Amino acid sequence: MKRTQRQTDSEGRMPLMEHLRELRNRLIKAMLGLLIGTIIGWLVFQPVWDFLKEPYCALPQSQALEKGQCSLVVNGIFSSFFLRLKIAFILGLVVSSPVWLYQLWAFVAPGLYRKERRWTYVFLSAAVPLFLVGAALAYVTVDRGLALFLGFTPDDVAALITVDHYVGYMLAMLLVFGMTFELPLFVVILNLAGVLTSERIRKSQRMSIFGIFVFAAVATPSADPFTMMALALPTVVLFEASVLLAIFNDRRRSRRPDPHAELADDEAAPLDLEQIDAELERGDRTR
Repeated sequence: MKRTQRQTDSEGRMPLMEHLRELRNRLIKAMLGLLIGTIIGWLVFQPVWDFLKEPYCALPQSQALEKGQCSLVVNGIFSSFFLRLKIAFILGLVVSSPVWLYQLWAFVAPGLYRKERRWTYVFLSAAVPLFLVGAALAYVTVDRGLALFLGFTPDDVAALITVDHYVGYMLAMLLVFGMTFELPLFVVILNLAGVLTSERIRKSQRMSIFGIFVFAAVATPSADPFTMMALALPTVVLFEASVLLAIFNDRRRSRRPDPHAELADDEAAPLDLEQIDAELERGDRTR
């Protein structure tokens, strides 16, 4: 007999096979969304490619000696095809992000409490704008690093940059800047969860700032001073903002009355078993 309803136990948990079926269905839907997004990326390849190569084409070293046009070269028969496929896949990943993010959330959310879900909402609502701001900053500053190193090219020599090399450089810049801008968000989330206090952050604040500059010097593909500072300085500002938010949050917590403040050091705190049972029951209903 075919089951039309999931079997759950008294605590609202699903059996292992039901979890696997749920995961399979979520993965299929996510892959279908990614496939549709990749097809869309394939169709809009040309305007996206023009947008990606604009920082390089704005440099005088990008102009071929004879044609006077922006020149990027391919060094294989299938390089052009795989270039288009790679960019289409990346675009599909971005375009279909609402689909696969929702599928991921729908699979994980039933196992979270209401408070944990609220933190997840905060994370997702802030993570996407921060990543986009970091990627936009990378796009604006990428030509400075290119200009610095291509500036050593002699006047009678044409800089023939391969398409794969340039696309890899651009994607690395966008990902490094975008992911680094997520660092302050993790600090805030850990503080809201009670894992990281503002006092502990302030004790290691100098080392954290020093670590940001070291990471910016190592992680940026060009490793030039301008790109390093363009990544490090905004990250430090965002980190300081996250420290202030952590301080405000800890002060707000400290104003809450402590129900066990009047107890002696060697006195055990009383347990309200009825309240604990009510909270556990309420938590099970919201899972």
